[in-house]
Amino acid sequence: MSYKTTLIKSTSKATLPSDLQDVIIQACNKALNVDNRSIFSIALSGGSLPSFLSGITEKFSSQKIDPQYEKWHVLLADERAVPDTDDDSNLKSLKAKFFGETSIPESQIYVIDESLLSDVEKMAESYEEKAVKHVLSLDADGKLDLAVLGFGPDGHTCSLFPGHPLLEEKTKLVTSLTDSPKPPPSRITLTFPVLNEMTRLVIFCGAGSSKGPILKATFTKLEEKGDATGEATGGKKYDAFLADPAPYPCGMVRTVTGGDDDTSGVVWVVDSDAATDAGW
Repeated sequence: MSYKTTLIKSTSKATLPSDLQDVIIQACNKALNVDNRSIFSIALSGGSLPSFLSGITEKFSSQKIDPQYEKWHVLLADERAVPDTDDDSNLKSLKAKFFGETSIPESQIYVIDESLLSDVEKMAESYEEKAVKHVLSLDADGKLDLAVLGFGPDGHTCSLFPGHPLLEEKTKLVTSLTDSPKPPPSRITLTFPVLNEMTRLVIFCGAGSSKGPILKATFTKLEEKGDATGEATGGKKYDAFLADPAPYPCGMVRTVTGGDDDTSGVVWVVDSDAATDAGW
């Protein structure tokens, strides 16, 4: 049977952040207030994602949920081998558009070792040992609560690109590449073993017509479930079934937890332009 995900179709790019943030808030609330875990661990990518996160603190407040930022531990889902002052740095973007509105302790935002910029393989090894394994060790089940990722018009996610040997990585949690088809060429990235086996919930978000062909190829069937959870944005929720074999790296993310709600498994949040170009 095809792997089932949840897909939320936002009415526009303007309402997508609200629909995305609702899912993140649910995951945080479940981790800290329902399951009473001591931390909330989250991996974040760059691209357009940081701007979609902006305003989430106010949204927590409007829903009368304390984000308990002092319990957040934040990993970079991937990062470019550049200083955090460089415009290509995912960390720079997250600092400017998200971290500044939160009170997440700086020591709980896990950054790359910039002394290793010239040796990206060692940088990946360092990030796996000092960041990813450390955060996993803080969870009783050795899992991350959440990864929030984008996907490109070529179907890549994190720095896992179509046809790249890293798609076959089975043991490393973080790995490196020096031949990224998208500049800059040197990067580190989380691997499928982390995303699929060690993460409770993965959220993909994407907007724009360029994402339509990727969505059309990635899914075989959608079944409407009703309105999106949270504030009344007009968004719709679907059961969405992934194609086998996955045509793109983003479709290869299938957490072993699965799930019939929005707090485990895989959730996609896309805008109407992306959905229209997918033929939905």
